[in-house]
Amino acid sequence: MQIFFYEAFEEEADALRQALPGEFKAGFTWMTPQEAGHRSPPARLVSIRTQSHIPPHWAHALDGILSRSTGFDHLTRLLARFETPVLCAHLPLYCHRAVAEQALLLWMALLRKLPRQTAQMTRFQRDSLTGQECAGKTLFVVGVGHIGSEIVKIGQALGMRVLGHDKIHKHDFVDYTDLESALAVADIVVCAMNLTDENNGYFDRHVLAKTKPGSLFINIARGELAPTADVLALLESGHLGGVGLDVFEDEGAIAVAWREGRKTAASQTLRALKDHPRAICTPHNAFNTIEAVRRKSEHSVLQIRHFLDHGRWLWPIPTQSK
Repeated sequence: MQIFFYEAFEEEADALRQALPGEFKAGFTWMTPQEAGHRSPPARLVSIRTQSHIPPHWAHALDGILSRSTGFDHLTRLLARFETPVLCAHLPLYCHRAVAEQALLLWMALLRKLPRQTAQMTRFQRDSLTGQECAGKTLFVVGVGHIGSEIVKIGQALGMRVLGHDKIHKHDFVDYTDLESALAVADIVVCAMNLTDENNGYFDRHVLAKTKPGSLFINIARGELAPTADVLALLESGHLGGVGLDVFEDEGAIAVAWREGRKTAASQTLRALKDHPRAICTPHNAFNTIEAVRRKSEHSVLQIRHFLDHGRWLWPIPTQSK
């Protein structure tokens, strides 16, 4: 077997099978390695997403790890635990539009009180359902990379005032500003940052408290950027008007615990947030469009072919790119 794919949900596995050349031998499971119970790697190349934990003792038996994700912080953490270096790669450009549109989906659903609308449908009751329009609102995008720049374009197209914050000012269509002044005026704050050791916990309760009262907070980047307990506290206090999340702190452990029917302190905190009437949570699904899944499969095959032909990845993670 040349490669084994973990965390491959049904549609993705089908797309990968269609994209892989006929001579390739590959294995698939929807499970993570920790759920599959594999004691050793089933192939010299393995492909994962963000919830997988690779046992450190696997390192000597692996030639490479391909994460079918744009982010690579989880790979950096894996490498820190390995005694034997393993070549790691990601897929940097397959889903930026899909994730940006998920951010739009979340803030528009919150502006229009969609959860409450569906709950009151059986009574055709419109009390307390009056929502808000996007036009004229201030959208603040924190992290203006591939995904963040797409979010900026979407906001501008909707007639919103759009502000951006990033260490690198590389887009001439972005109105860059400092964090605190934008937080004070933004109606919607979208976290689209890459996760690093330096910005872990960036949107904690102290930063979130600086947002405009009643504003919406959207996170489609990484859960560790916004501690769950802090987000929940600001939502319950009424300071945040709504929260839309597609990513979650301790996501891998919580996802496995929920699938196994176990309760943990972290999972209970997330469940309280998920069940809040002014919160919308989606299962790290922002990337999941037909178009992006097709691109992901095609890019994965390009990566695998390049590795097998040249012994290195076409798109290695930046820390291994030299």
